[in-house]
Amino acid sequence: MAVPQRIPVRFEDVFPQGAYVLAVEAANDFEKVKAGLADVQARDKGNGERVWSVRVLDADPAARKSEVKVKMTGETPPDLPDMLPGTPFRPVVFDGLLVVPYVDSNGARPRQEYSLRASAMRPASTGRRPAVAA
Repeated sequence: MAVPQRIPVRFEDVFPQGAYVLAVEAANDFEKVKAGLADVQARDKGNGERVWSVRVLDADPAARKSEVKVKMTGETPPDLPDMLPGTPFRPVVFDGLLVVPYVDSNGARPRQEYSLRASAMRPASTGRRPAVAA
């Protein structure tokens, strides 16, 4: 059995209390930065498109990290959803969400980490909050 390098997951499983977009920025390719190239933006290994890093606030108070990054590809940055009236919050749902496990060896001891990727981003419904499994 082959285990995929990119594991599909449901948005509700990763962000059970919902998520809010903070910002979108170009993801840097650190090898290009070290080489001093003019265009240092990372490119997707599969399709060659530019990689964008979407900074996201996880609304789950029990989350290990309150801010995470979700990578997306495209020649232009993804459009941000509108803010909720009277707040600085932009509720969001990611479609085609993938977990990409990797080993972080930038420390005294290597450890298992994961990154998130998505194929699309859309505004979340602002009605009810997602149900939490008991």
